[in-house]
Amino acid sequence: MAQEKRKLSQEAIEHRRQAERKNLLAGKGAMDLPFLLLTVLLTAIGLIMLFSASFPSAYYESGNAAYYFKRQLIFAVAGFVAMLFVGKVNYQRWRGAAMALMAVSAFLLILVVIPGVGVTVNNATRWLGKPGVFTFQPSEIAKLAVIVYFADSISKKKEKMLTIRQGVLPYAFILAAIAVLMLLEPHLSGAILIVGTGIIMMSVGGLPGWMIGLGFGGVGVVAVLYVKLVEKGIISYGASRINMWKNPWIDPINDGYQMVQSLIAIGSGGLLGVGLGKGRQKFLYLPEEHNDFIFAVVCEELGLIGACVIMLIFSLLIIRGFWIALHARDRFGALLVVGIITHLGLQTFLNIAVVTGLVPATGISLPFFSYGGTALMLQLVEMGIVLSVSRQIPAPRNG
Repeated sequence: MAQEKRKLSQEAIEHRRQAERKNLLAGKGAMDLPFLLLTVLLTAIGLIMLFSASFPSAYYESGNAAYYFKRQLIFAVAGFVAMLFVGKVNYQRWRGAAMALMAVSAFLLILVVIPGVGVTVNNATRWLGKPGVFTFQPSEIAKLAVIVYFADSISKKKEKMLTIRQGVLPYAFILAAIAVLMLLEPHLSGAILIVGTGIIMMSVGGLPGWMIGLGFGGVGVVAVLYVKLVEKGIISYGASRINMWKNPWIDPINDGYQMVQSLIAIGSGGLLGVGLGKGRQKFLYLPEEHNDFIFAVVCEELGLIGACVIMLIFSLLIIRGFWIALHARDRFGALLVVGIITHLGLQTFLNIAVVTGLVPATGISLPFFSYGGTALMLQLVEMGIVLSVSRQIPAPRNG
């Protein structure tokens, strides 16, 4: 009798495990709640800060103080719907879209650099579409394409990643080709993000340690050499940015104006800030106050404590994302999440570093905060992919 009960109990446990396995393979598990809540929290705070930062310039430019906020809100709602939809879809389906995404992104990047096709703003041609109606940056699609393609390809190679021919050269060629197309726009920050994300994914995928060290060492040497050549006047591109990064006060009216106004905003905030909506630099003093330099407005209005809280939320989201990657069911899911979270972390760090004067200005936005509908939607879609991976994390076994 006892043996029969034990047998029935084991059969019930095995039946339950098989049912759980079927649900996971179909993408029917539960989403990671902490990651979802952190994403919602950051987006909500981002919308509030966008409205606070943008209403003076919006009223000045269009007569409608909520112009930028309303447009961003529409994309945020659409992005949340897309995030929940993508989160319900089995992430394995992205394997089939990897090659198509790469082809489409390459085609769009080529279109941008064709004279007369791309949309030019502030001497940079990074957009496609019709100004004032709808524009988007193909580089945003390229970021997702590289992540999906690298995750699909690297996950299949395993030990082949240890070789130069199959583990380095194909991916190095893709990153170099995309970087060249983006530098022609020019879009230095986008190129840095894509190359950096690609290198990290190659590293996680099994690239030898000495190759990783050699790669980062090479990047460091190139960066130092570039700064030296700019200082000597041999290279003119980016010279003003380097000089203003070193000391924006040498030309506070022209080239150093934006950095000076950013530092004034940050310094004005002090420990507790001047209060939400009460910042002064956003009143047509600080350029790009609702875009690349929105974090300066955050510092002014919420102070050091508020800025640190927001950075903490970003950190928690990134840490939780890597936790999901560590517990992913397979290499493809793990690499997908590593790519998405690495890209998010790099972009957040670089934006804050630029706004605070830690690195030269590169024209990079702050995820979930900076104005840009298509960018926000794609960011939320990427969060949906992470949630999809989280739904298939194997349940811990009890005995």
